[in-house]
Amino acid sequence: MNFGPDRAFPEQRSKRERKLWSQFDALQLGTGWAEEDILKPQILIEDVFGDSHPGSEHLNDLSVQVEHGVYTRGGHPAHFHTTDICDGCAQGHDGMNFVLASRETIADMVEVHGRHQPWDGIVLLSSCDKSVPAHLKAAARLDLPTIFVPGGSMRISPNMSTSLLAGDISLRQKRGDVSAAEIRDYKLTGCPSPGACQFMGTASTMQCMVEALGLCLPGNALVPATQSEIRDYAHRAGFQIMELVRSGLKFSDIVTPRSFCNAICVHAAIGGSTNALLHLPDLAREMGLDVSVDEFDRINRVIPHLANITPSGKYPTELLWDAGGIPMIEWQIRDHLDLDVMTVTGHTLGENLERLQQEHYFERVLGYLNNYGLKREDVIKPKEDCELGSIAVLRGNLAPEGAVVKYAAVEESMRVHTGPARVFDCEEDCYFAVCRKEIRPGDVLVIRNEGPRGSGMPEMLMTTEAIVCDHELNGKVVLITDGRFSGGTRGPCVGHISPEARSGGPIALLRDGDLVELNIPERRLAVVGFSGGRADPEEVSAELGRRRENYVAPPFPKRKGVFGKYTRHALSAMRGGGIE
Repeated sequence: MNFGPDRAFPEQRSKRERKLWSQFDALQLGTGWAEEDILKPQILIEDVFGDSHPGSEHLNDLSVQVEHGVYTRGGHPAHFHTTDICDGCAQGHDGMNFVLASRETIADMVEVHGRHQPWDGIVLLSSCDKSVPAHLKAAARLDLPTIFVPGGSMRISPNMSTSLLAGDISLRQKRGDVSAAEIRDYKLTGCPSPGACQFMGTASTMQCMVEALGLCLPGNALVPATQSEIRDYAHRAGFQIMELVRSGLKFSDIVTPRSFCNAICVHAAIGGSTNALLHLPDLAREMGLDVSVDEFDRINRVIPHLANITPSGKYPTELLWDAGGIPMIEWQIRDHLDLDVMTVTGHTLGENLERLQQEHYFERVLGYLNNYGLKREDVIKPKEDCELGSIAVLRGNLAPEGAVVKYAAVEESMRVHTGPARVFDCEEDCYFAVCRKEIRPGDVLVIRNEGPRGSGMPEMLMTTEAIVCDHELNGKVVLITDGRFSGGTRGPCVGHISPEARSGGPIALLRDGDLVELNIPERRLAVVGFSGGRADPEEVSAELGRRRENYVAPPFPKRKGVFGKYTRHALSAMRGGGIE
């Protein structure tokens, strides 16, 4: 399907509409187009460029590279922008409540751009947590010839660190245990370039998922954002969208149940963010497909966790690209993948991997890793040295519909734990309790009313980092919540508990002192007793029933605008947290 530039294009999709209303052409000519441009295939280049954060500020430059590629192959591009927002800038205040909702808003706006006129193809450029899944959702609705350009990885912070050093700095700042010079040093070096943050958070994970689904050129995910290769990927994406237009290969021809399965396998192998268990099922729902979170659990029982990448490993994400990136991950687990799925190259996954092997790609990029004195097996571990999977789906009387934990980031000693509940009705209260040293080792911290309908499903990164950075608590407490986590979360943290408290889930019934059991090997999360000690399951069920009869939901203020719309209509986290 990878045809040359001499092959004719199909009839322009907007041909009929142009005959209906002559102002259509006049408006485009008034924008600076030439008359000849009107007759060419028209390509929507949609990015999230803006000054909001490093993941987006370089995307306009990459869009220009895409533009050049489109022009070269006989198309005419138009640039549209719907800027995204950053979880990091939203930490600790009400802005975090809008972050997941922004996925829906961006998707809606890109769909509006895509439908206001009949485009022949679309190129999407994004880097980060909600913009990548938003673009996926919009692309699924539009179902055009589509190619993605992931925005790559931020360069490494000093001493092989990442921007997540903020957790330690912020906790010590609140306790008065850090100098102004140390704070300033972090601020000046924590985010040293454009690109997604340097750990396998949601941003990096979703870039990898785009590649694993077959929607970007092989090797594009996590390329260092300041290296020339990323501009080359963008330029070639402009070439390739024109080939997709010629062949008529659409989004739905590439994203299929088989490619979803491949993506989940890659997710297990890289130790990806738990937020992918929101975004991939939600994308599938947009397409009328059913990708259950249970599929993640099944696949994580058989796929080795290969990537030694922080937060569940040692190295920043740039080094994963240096070690061969997603193509090398796919090569290592190819026996588990469907290699016959189609990709945006016009070739199958198996053909792409063979071509990279023949072109010396895996050896060529390895030279970058050599600059750090590292070997590929330091970053992508041999299969025989790896445990299976990285994510588990838990159930029990606390999570009848399910809950999610990234056990790859949990110490072996805390994968089975029973402790007394410390219940908080919002994240801020829990966070300051940690800062004030009011939490004891062994406690099970409960943060509720933070699900999709409760408060927009914010992430709990401030609290999880405060725990990890407290030497008395790190590896000694469990956190459970109906909210979600940053992909950078470390430790025994269980999220997405469903039904959520706002929908009457059992987490709403918990009280201080209740005994809560986490058992990751047996995939269980449950109340197993009360302040007086353990109780049999019938006693627990009866007590929870009595509490439910007397339960009165806390009052919630009236919500307006985007936040009101999202929290009134959001689906369960186990169904992706989208809007029906």
